[in-house]
Amino acid sequence: MGMAGRRRIVVVGAPSSAGSYAAGQEQAPRVLRERGIVERLRERGHDVTDGGDGPLQVWAPDAAHPLAQNVGQVIASVTDVDARVGEALDDGAHVLVLGGSCLVALGVMSALTARAPDAGLVYMDRHSDLNTPETTTDGALDWMGLAHLLDVPGIVRELRDALRTTPVLTPDRVHLFGVDPAATTGGERRIRDTLGLSVTTGTQVAADPRAAAESALAAYGPGPLAVHLDVDVLDFTDAPLAEDTGGRNSGPALAEAAEALAVLCRDPRFRVLSVGELNPTRSVGESRAIDRFVDALARAL
Repeated sequence: MGMAGRRRIVVVGAPSSAGSYAAGQEQAPRVLRERGIVERLRERGHDVTDGGDGPLQVWAPDAAHPLAQNVGQVIASVTDVDARVGEALDDGAHVLVLGGSCLVALGVMSALTARAPDAGLVYMDRHSDLNTPETTTDGALDWMGLAHLLDVPGIVRELRDALRTTPVLTPDRVHLFGVDPAATTGGERRIRDTLGLSVTTGTQVAADPRAAAESALAAYGPGPLAVHLDVDVLDFTDAPLAEDTGGRNSGPALAEAAEALAVLCRDPRFRVLSVGELNPTRSVGESRAIDRFVDALARAL
């Protein structure tokens, strides 16, 4: 398949906010479908199969596990993503995973590395998600996803053990793309520096999206790639989409992020794009925001 060619794409939904800070993200797969993501991909000539949704999970406080809330539901969601992404990969398709929380990346990479141990991940996120229950008291597992993929000390073993390999990823096969250094905890900085993870900041992405994406891609070997997009990487004022409203007037605008995303997803090694942390209630006052986002996804793929 050429970079601009027709693709077979399976769309997988993961309507879960179980590992998040609050309810809301579980609505994203439904809303993205209602706004026409499947139809827009088909209009661009792709052969698209809607693989349906995994378990619907809505966040609730978990007093029994305050530092790793709703871990049982998270495992059920991640395991479902793993199985359905794996099935699509075995069928030779590309995959678009609609979250839900950022924890969809765990299921994606568990499936992809089980089939290609040299697979890599471009993690497009304002945050590096390297926290553990030892570095934050928030208890939101979606702030800890990459830590579990890298098997850093202090993670939740029950969640790590639900993944197919340990570690799922090594530091040379991860690139943090779009990070805001001011949004990084002290614990995350220590983990990032200890592992030597490569980083492109959100400021760099905004300044030259294409060059930033090409530079990130240049560091990977020939193995397949997954791209994970947490919508909080975006300037919230330009595109009010994310559960986290803290990225106001900082980070790339949607058009800039979309340009970088297109470069990443058109690389010949690309296999899976996962989307997380979109809370549809955030854009009630800006009705075009979700439509613009759907257009950006369709163009990127």
